[in-house]
Amino acid sequence: MRQCRGQNIPMGGSLFKEKAKAFAKELGIEFSASEGWLTNFKKRNGIVFKKICRESLSVNINVCSKWQNSLSDLTKEYEPRNTFNTDETGLFFKCLPEKTFTFKKEKCHGGKFSKERLTILLTVNTRSLPTTAQTRRHG
Repeated sequence: MRQCRGQNIPMGGSLFKEKAKAFAKELGIEFSASEGWLTNFKKRNGIVFKKICRESLSVNINVCSKWQNSLSDLTKEYEPRNTFNTDETGLFFKCLPEKTFTFKKEKCHGGKFSKERLTILLTVNTRSLPTTAQTRRHG
């Protein structure tokens, strides 16, 4: 666990149990890493599951409210079938988990997310299913 945390690699329950089984096999011990074993091991060793703190973005609420108020004025001239919304989103397919096991008193900082992603462009309106879906790979 210390090696993973030292390299900012998140460690979840399944990885924890997998490592415990590997150690038992190396020692020639017959062992089943159950959920009960994991719970008791964490209690005995002061290990907790924490959310990793990463950079966060701030949003200006006033700008959002102003935009929401003006949106209905902009769209009232158009029929719903002629009103479309297009947005893009990123699918980060190589992201690591946001939580990890760590000792209670240790700070929980993580590394950066992988930048590899697909950018997905979606277009919809109120009258139909998505009309456009395009992707582009980055990273």
